[in-house]
Amino acid sequence: MPQDSIPSVSRTLADFVAATSWTDVQAQSREGRRSILNFFATALGSARDPVVTAAMRTLAPFSGVGTSTIIGHSQPMDALCASFLNAISANLLDFDDTHPETIIHPAAPVAAALFALAETRKLSGREVLTAFILGVDVECRIGNAVSPRHYARGWHITSTCGIFGAAAACAKLLRLPAEGIANAIGIAASQSAGNVENLPSAAKNVSVGNAARNGLFAALLAQQGYEAAPRAIEGPLGWARTMGDEPDLARLFDGLGKTWEIAKNTYKPYPAGIVFHAVIDACFHLRDRLGRRIDQIESVTVHGSALLLARGDRPVNNERDARVSIHHCVACGLLLGKAGVTEFAPETVIRPDVAQMRQKVRAELDAQMPDGAARVSLHLSSGEVLTETVISPRGSQATPLSDRDIEEKLREGVRTGRSDWDADRVIGAVWRLDTIDEVGELLQSLRPSSAMRLPTST
Repeated sequence: MPQDSIPSVSRTLADFVAATSWTDVQAQSREGRRSILNFFATALGSARDPVVTAAMRTLAPFSGVGTSTIIGHSQPMDALCASFLNAISANLLDFDDTHPETIIHPAAPVAAALFALAETRKLSGREVLTAFILGVDVECRIGNAVSPRHYARGWHITSTCGIFGAAAACAKLLRLPAEGIANAIGIAASQSAGNVENLPSAAKNVSVGNAARNGLFAALLAQQGYEAAPRAIEGPLGWARTMGDEPDLARLFDGLGKTWEIAKNTYKPYPAGIVFHAVIDACFHLRDRLGRRIDQIESVTVHGSALLLARGDRPVNNERDARVSIHHCVACGLLLGKAGVTEFAPETVIRPDVAQMRQKVRAELDAQMPDGAARVSLHLSSGEVLTETVISPRGSQATPLSDRDIEEKLREGVRTGRSDWDADRVIGAVWRLDTIDEVGELLQSLRPSSAMRLPTST
């Protein structure tokens, strides 16, 4: 069959997005709200972080009319700035949701763009939820098609694929026809960027912020009639081949409209790279077995997959290094017995006893160990060796966080993020998002300086 007669990736996805209604996604709405609740939890946890406030100072002189909420703050900014800021704050602590097959963090780029856009128009919660679920599906399906080689080549997949989800979701919210949605996806292909080398720095968050902002920008351009090449993703000189290899279209389209990528989403109990969670859990188990004998630990060996070692066998110079460090995660689990935001904060990272524990840790490859699993062995001064293996850590699909866990994560985010937002009001608003007539009014009601009146429900 001639190539030109085969529908393009952009148009196939666009036809799906355009044709899908609330009725089609309603069964996924609970997981959508769980993901959005986690999005608010992580964004509130970073609301006053210096990285976020520096970005706010940078953008403020260039912001247009303040239409859109900055999560954790009272002062709005324009939609493009708000989408950028809310995406970086949601991703900053490495505490956001994770799609296990691709290691994409789906919510930050899509939800940040959608909520910023929704405040500029009278849009219902069901419209936003529908677009969010579709955006997650688009970004993760494109990620499926290029994984794992895309990430292995150094592309930060949350950023590079997140922009497609943001573009498709915003185009849906703008009620563009299929042709316009396809153009938005194609325009996004020209703006996709972000590299893994920058993970231990704030530069990583810039690309996540750009995924949200530029995805929204792509949809707005498409609304004005901008066009893109039909095969901007899969063409001979298109996005996929430029940034990796020929895409696996069977994985991209398998079950389209019948199975949903958001159903696979997971939520982190610890603000660290997801591949380190098994290390933390194993160390918690070992700490329980050790009792008061922490000072008898002479050395620690962590066995894991090549991905675990590539991401986390690194020196720790700051809190960003710590969030992607096998050595620091061991120190949290064994020495501190906790692994929350405080345990990865700068004042904890530089503690002499924590640094000393990190020095006792070495990482070794176990090619039989699946990604996301770990085996931790303690060598004690008595000669005793204690070992724990964790295959499915807390927060994984096998042992998921409950709704109450995510709610408590949001409350803790308000505390650690030093926000003056009311946690319970945010929680209540997200759980009833599908009943809200106007999302913009809802978001404005959550700002502390706003009137306490909540928007009406359907």
